[in-house]
Amino acid sequence: MVLRGPRDMGLDDVDNPKPGPRQVLVRLQSSGICGTDLKLYEGAIRARYPLVMGHEMSGEVVEGGRGEIRNGERVVIDPALFCGTCFHCRAGQTHLCPHGVLLGRDANGSLADYLTVPRSHVFRLPDSVDRFSAPLIQVVTVCRHAQRLVETFPGQSVVVLGLGVTGQVHVQLAKAWGAYPVIGISRSAWKRRLAQDFGADLALASGTECVRGAWEATGGHGADIVIECTGKVPVMADAIAMARPGGTLVLFGVSTATEGKLPFYQLYFKELKIVNPRAAKSEDFPASIDLVTRGAVKLNPLVTRVLPLAEAREAIAMLESDEERRMKIIIEN
Repeated sequence: MVLRGPRDMGLDDVDNPKPGPRQVLVRLQSSGICGTDLKLYEGAIRARYPLVMGHEMSGEVVEGGRGEIRNGERVVIDPALFCGTCFHCRAGQTHLCPHGVLLGRDANGSLADYLTVPRSHVFRLPDSVDRFSAPLIQVVTVCRHAQRLVETFPGQSVVVLGLGVTGQVHVQLAKAWGAYPVIGISRSAWKRRLAQDFGADLALASGTECVRGAWEATGGHGADIVIECTGKVPVMADAIAMARPGGTLVLFGVSTATEGKLPFYQLYFKELKIVNPRAAKSEDFPASIDLVTRGAVKLNPLVTRVLPLAEAREAIAMLESDEERRMKIIIEN
C-alpha cells in the first residue's frame, strides 16, 4: 500500500526486498494503524514519496535467521533504526540518533508483504501473544520508555489525560509499578469504563470539572505525575493545572501545533518537571514483551477492528472520524 503524496495512497507492486548480511527478511503478518500514520497520510508530517507506511508490526522470519532468531520465528519489529556511532548512540540515546530512520516514516514500513530489518531489531514472540495484538507491543515500548524517564515510587498518584490506546497502556503500566490512585480522564464514557477494567481507580469525564475532581482525588495536593496523551494544547493546560507543586508533567501526545495558550506562570510557580519522551529504545522490547506475557499489560481488548491490507486507506480514514468505541485498527497483511 503505497503513499504517493498527501491523501494519495493505493495498492501497487514493488520489488521484494533482499536481506543484507546482518538483516532478516520478514513476511509481515499484521500492522497497527496510529496517529502518526494519519499525520503522514494528511501531509502534516513530511515524507519522501513514494512511501510504504506502517511502524507497528509483527511477522515471521523467512530468510537470514540465525542464533536466537531463526527462520520460522514469529517476531515483533523495532522500527527505530540508528547508526550506532554518533554522539547520541554512544551516549545510549539511540532513539535520538540524528541519522536514525523510522520504518514507515523515513523508509518503507509494514503495509506490505515483506520487509528487511536488522537482525538486532527483531524480537521473538511467545505463543501467548496472538498475531493481531502483537503490533501493539511497539506501543507498549514507547509508553514504557516515557514512564522510565520519570522517577516513580509505589503510592504515587498518576493522572492520564486521554484514554485512547496509549492512554489505556499508560494506565496499565502505572498500576503495574504500584501507582495510587491512577485517574483516567476522557470525554468518552466507554473509554472511561475500559480504563477502569484495566485497573484505573477513578475515571473522570473531561471538561471544566475534571481538574477539580483530580485535585479532590489526590487529597487536594494535585497529582504526582500527569501524563498527557492527546497532544492538544488545551489539554496540556489542564495537565499543568492538575499537577501538584513539584510534580512531573509527561507530554506524551504528539502535537504539530506551533503556538498555543498555556498557564506559563503555573509552570514557574509549581516548579514542574517536564518530560517530553520520544520513541523507545530496543531495550524496551524484551521488557514490554514480558509485561504482556505476564498479563500486567493486556492488549487484546484494545484491538477493535481488523481489516485486510487492501482497506488500509479506509482504516486510516477511520482515525479522522469521531467514533467512540474505536481503539486500535489492525491491518492483516
